[in-house]
Amino acid sequence: MDKKVTKILKQIRPDIDYQNEKKLLSNGVLDSFDFIKLMAAIVEEFGIEIDPMEIAIGNFDSAESIAVYVQKKLDEQKSDKAVFS
Repeated sequence: MDKKVTKILKQIRPDIDYQNEKKLLSNGVLDSFDFIKLMAAIVEEFGIEIDPMEIAIGNFDSAESIAVYVQKKLDEQKSDKAVFS
């Protein structure tokens, strides 16, 4: 998961060391346009819905936190599908 997220981030801003940068939003490393691109790429790549209430720095401030968030959403989708199957 981390590698897929890092690949998306590198497509948006290839100049950043995502393994060491832990404050992408807090420090303004990604601007608002970068963030919109990131959200669109995550939705497209993983097929998840991003709840506006979950758009928080804690979920998107590093490649690691983004990967954790995406995995959580994927797990929720699997769980929902199992319930409705």
